[in-house]
Amino acid sequence: MQMPFRGSWGGFMLSVLTPLMKIVEIPFVLVQKFFGVRRVAWVFLAPNLILFALFAFIPIYLNFAYSFTSGGNILLEDRPDAGWENFRTLTACDNYLDPNSCERDVFWRALFNTVWFVTLQVAFMVGFSLVTAIILNREIRARGFFRSVFFFPVMLSPVVIALTWKWILQRHGILNASLDAMGYEPVWWLVDRQWAFAWSVFLTVWAHMGFYTLILLAGLQAIPRDVYDAALMDRASPWRTFRHITLPLLSPTMLVVLVLAGIKGVQTFDEVYAFTGGGPGSATTLIIQYIYETGFGGAPRLFGLAAAASILIAGLLVILTGLQFWANRRNVDG
Repeated sequence: MQMPFRGSWGGFMLSVLTPLMKIVEIPFVLVQKFFGVRRVAWVFLAPNLILFALFAFIPIYLNFAYSFTSGGNILLEDRPDAGWENFRTLTACDNYLDPNSCERDVFWRALFNTVWFVTLQVAFMVGFSLVTAIILNREIRARGFFRSVFFFPVMLSPVVIALTWKWILQRHGILNASLDAMGYEPVWWLVDRQWAFAWSVFLTVWAHMGFYTLILLAGLQAIPRDVYDAALMDRASPWRTFRHITLPLLSPTMLVVLVLAGIKGVQTFDEVYAFTGGGPGSATTLIIQYIYETGFGGAPRLFGLAAAASILIAGLLVILTGLQFWANRRNVDG
């Protein structure tokens, strides 16, 4: 039987690597002897856990601490205790359906805008991503090229995307120039409240649709081909095949897409902020922009109020995610 590395070059590499590997093995053996076999995994996880604590757990704790303080000082020890005052200020409303009756009306306008924005964005995002994934899953010409085209916007900077579409939609932009060439009146796309909001939804769907298309495409490719062959033999129509085979088997992937798209929608800031700045007025002001402007973008800097708003939104996200998982589990059990 011929041994590996029997040649001169292989023997030389083996003679060099063997003592090096023995040297590298020394600290691992010492760690195993000192901590025990069962605790070795925690030793290797410790650096990641420390970094995660520094950049996740500690900021979360500080955010909670700031939400119960007031004043404009940055250091936590210099900030006076405010109790639940920040939360009472944000939730003080005579009529929660009328932002004008709230003490912090901009917060509620931003919240309503975000709810409406996420509802539309997730619906269009999932719908277009599903249709695109189904098309790209078929045997079509240049399928790899079209997959790359749909994923390309995901790789672009959000600010670049926002400024590009702002250039297209401005008063003397490409779109209005095309309308003028066809004899139509130019439209103030970014000045009209409804148009600005609609284009903000379109912008974010266009920018992120490729990511969710890729996830759904992977889910479609994981469905066994034999199932479709059996449906074809039974002469099932394309709609019945989609309804009774594709959707049920794709539901776990759809849940992932819904959760990710919902969280991403609530966190939307950079594209819309660079695109409209929250205007006209507060028509496209979303909740993350409100938190930024309250804590950092204006004067006075109300760190406590911004922290309290972020905690309320985080709680809302947890509730919505829990409801999505509950609905999916109920659908599966049923």
